[in-house]
Amino acid sequence: MTKLRSFLKHEMVKFILFTILILFLPLAFKGGYLLNVFVFVGIHTLLAVALNLLLGYAGQISLGHAAFFGLGAYASGILTATHGQNPWLAMAVVAAAVGTLAFIIGFPILKLKGHYLAMATLGFGIIVYIAFNEAVELTGGPSGFSGIPNLSLGGFSFDTDFKNYYLIWGMTLVTILLSLNLVNSRIGRGLKAIHDSEVAARVMGVNVRFLKVQIFALSAVISSIAGSLYAHTMTFVSPTSFGFNFSVELVTMVIIGGLGSIYGSFLGAALLTFLPEILRAFQDYDIVVYGLLLIFMTLFMPGGLVRGIPALVGQIVSRAGAGSKADA
Repeated sequence: MTKLRSFLKHEMVKFILFTILILFLPLAFKGGYLLNVFVFVGIHTLLAVALNLLLGYAGQISLGHAAFFGLGAYASGILTATHGQNPWLAMAVVAAAVGTLAFIIGFPILKLKGHYLAMATLGFGIIVYIAFNEAVELTGGPSGFSGIPNLSLGGFSFDTDFKNYYLIWGMTLVTILLSLNLVNSRIGRGLKAIHDSEVAARVMGVNVRFLKVQIFALSAVISSIAGSLYAHTMTFVSPTSFGFNFSVELVTMVIIGGLGSIYGSFLGAALLTFLPEILRAFQDYDIVVYGLLLIFMTLFMPGGLVRGIPALVGQIVSRAGAGSKADA
């Protein structure tokens, strides 16, 4: 019990320090391009946390999470721009609908394992992507859907990067805190047991099938909320933002940041959000860079950035200490 309390206290200290960093970060940029990029880092962190709960903790691969992201974006956009619904209400209704859909399809899909599960989720993602392109009257087709209003509270509208930064990161920080509580709870221990061995988890009394479906639905809800935030921030959505490539990018974020680490989701999202900006001149080959980066991380940092960086720093400090002793 003492160890658990010490661990939870340590987690809370890390979260408070991380929150302080995020809250004061815009002051260093004073608006401009970098602030806009960090708005997208917030959205991608939401998505990476959602997928990490499913992949990193429960061990269930998904190559179709961009579909849930797109459903949240398009449904919120259609409800608000076409039907004049309140954006906050639309976001909540869409999240509930997407979660219900994920819960329903999760029962048959999550019976599968390994590459069969990956192919099933990929198929779902492709179906949704095709629907976005073909339902021209509803979604605008390949040309996209515009006229989506910004979110607002009373007379206060989130219509600038500075305002959107605090809106999106506020939602992201709440999600991170709830996710930390989840993974450190009895449910989180059940998810880790499923990740290690489903047979052993069943023997220990874990309702494996139902818990997998639950975390799949929760992951979809978080992705839907990220999609709604994206739609109301950009005020425009198009199918290209929710295709297979983006699903692969999300998996890459989780693996590079660190499987089974909430803060690793942030590191992976930040790296892969800034990387295209750095490699903009080689945009046609970005997927090759992602692949090479994934191979490098798998070989040399299998625990991801969140574990690899401290280990690397430790090695450097150790060698420096050994060198100074040798000189003495």
